[in-house]
Amino acid sequence: MENFEKRYEKVPVSIFSEVEVASNLVAKQVAKLIQEKSQQNKMCVLGLIAGSTGVGVYESLVKMHKEEGLSFKNVIAFNINEYYPLNSDELQSHYRYLHEYLFDEVDILPENIHLIPGDLDKDQIYTFCQNYEKMIEAAGGIDLQLLSLDGRGQIGANEPGSMFVSRTHLITLDYSTRMGAASNFFGEEDVPDYCITMGIGTIMSAKRIILMAWGEGKANIIKKVVEGSVTEMVPASYLQKHPNASFVFDEASSSELTRIKTPWLTGPVKWSEKLIRRAVFWLCAKMDKPILKLTDRDYNDNGMGELVSRFGPANKINIKVFNDLQHTITGWPGGKPNADDSTRPERANPFPKKCVVFSPHPDDDVISMGGTLARLSEHGHEVHVAYQVSGNIAVFDDEVTRFLDFVRDISKTFGFDCEKANKVFQETQEFFKTKRSGQIDLPQIGACKGAIRRGEAKSACRYLGIPESRSHFLDLPFYETGAVKKKPIGEEDVNIIVKLLQEIKPHQIFAAGDLSDPHGTHRVCFMAILEALKQLKDEAWLKDCRLWLYRGAWQEWDVAEVDMAIPLSPEESRIKRMAIYKHQSQKDRPLFPGTDPREFWQRAEERNNGTAVIYDKLGMAEYQAMELFVRYHFENE
Repeated sequence: MENFEKRYEKVPVSIFSEVEVASNLVAKQVAKLIQEKSQQNKMCVLGLIAGSTGVGVYESLVKMHKEEGLSFKNVIAFNINEYYPLNSDELQSHYRYLHEYLFDEVDILPENIHLIPGDLDKDQIYTFCQNYEKMIEAAGGIDLQLLSLDGRGQIGANEPGSMFVSRTHLITLDYSTRMGAASNFFGEEDVPDYCITMGIGTIMSAKRIILMAWGEGKANIIKKVVEGSVTEMVPASYLQKHPNASFVFDEASSSELTRIKTPWLTGPVKWSEKLIRRAVFWLCAKMDKPILKLTDRDYNDNGMGELVSRFGPANKINIKVFNDLQHTITGWPGGKPNADDSTRPERANPFPKKCVVFSPHPDDDVISMGGTLARLSEHGHEVHVAYQVSGNIAVFDDEVTRFLDFVRDISKTFGFDCEKANKVFQETQEFFKTKRSGQIDLPQIGACKGAIRRGEAKSACRYLGIPESRSHFLDLPFYETGAVKKKPIGEEDVNIIVKLLQEIKPHQIFAAGDLSDPHGTHRVCFMAILEALKQLKDEAWLKDCRLWLYRGAWQEWDVAEVDMAIPLSPEESRIKRMAIYKHQSQKDRPLFPGTDPREFWQRAEERNNGTAVIYDKLGMAEYQAMELFVRYHFENE
């Protein structure tokens, strides 16, 4: 049955529900190879990657070294690429990354570490690349090459169009790649123009390859790599030709694969209400019909005959799915008082409710659920917004200059300590003159950036009718490193959340349910919430509390998964936009833009409007926009 399910896939694929489990499995395979080679008195040659994809693997390897005695003395390491030009001590350097996450934590011999330098003179690069290939050959070739996947199918830094026979070389990064790296470099203008990378031919010469990918952002390209044809425009598709390449994904990154997205096309499935809903919505999109117009023939002609035979006829399935979807729509996110709530997503009582909205950064609340926030406030609920991290690293330096200049002027006007204000201003300006990309700010600069974001968040809350006393700035310690790399979530972080929830005892909790990125702030913040709720599981108030998950700025829930949809009128969409505008330091151009050049309000509006169009095409009422939520069920529910 498994082979039948995977018949669309041209390579061996393993899918895991948790990134941590997948990473640990890969680490165990690496460790097993190291140990086998050691028992044979042979060196183990590894090809390594840098970036968030490999963090979990390296953390597991370090743990095995420290707790289980895994030795790296027989390991020879080569890294796959490096930005050029870039000094090895820069925050974004792969040299620095591999030392911090792996080499400095294990017993690998320094002479066995071979890394591509980013600070060569340009006329030295060709010779270095030739010598790098010779070093790999002299080591006996790469026994295991780890790979990650970029958004257009790049492996290493091999851009679309790269040749199959290419070897280690200097490559010019194109616009899309540089935009994708802009977050790591605090802006596109700081991303190097080049990269020195192993070529496709170098990678394909490895005896074994494991490619890993996490998160929804990789889903579309993974479908092309795994199920599409081999093409130079998708470099990772070349791996279909490798005799010993395997692919390891989480559920989010594999969501577009046929066996995950449309499993009914691969054979018999175990039908659940959500899977039936997803299948019907897929059929609606394919036939360009609303739910109630689907026919038995539509089902039978599109691989869904089993669904009709078991649960049909078509009109019976259609009506059930139509009613289920209709019942997700409500204008009362906190529940409608004095109303029959048997088919509503939220209970009528108690009313009004105490609501806690957790916002990972100081603007995620309004970007993701600003219309719902406005509605909760309008209906008279006691709304609290808890900003989990300061977001201070996402403020441009010139914003600090602007605000400190304002402080200098206002000090003169009101007779405050002008000398101290001038001193702080001058210190920051001197620091900015020599500051490198990613360099940790002076404490007073970090404090100023945090104050800027707090002020913006309070302004947005006031605009939505939420008093300042209900704006809570948790400043979770895991985030406050001053750098992009954060600390692991700890007891101190969880205790802060526990204390807040104990004080408020909410009936509703809203949180960002972005779980796919194992090292993303949203995921870490949500895991801290879950740990806090686990510690509070015996509290009486928690038994009457519901947890609703929204999505961040980058993705929206699949409509088939949704439990509550809040329609927004044109006026409410405008209110949401104005609330987002209050976050002025993030407007026009955010410091961490990702690959989407649009402003956050534009992304939010297009997403919300697009969701309304989906509901409309399925046969629901026509709305201006919609915000979507999925209910998280606790184990005891």
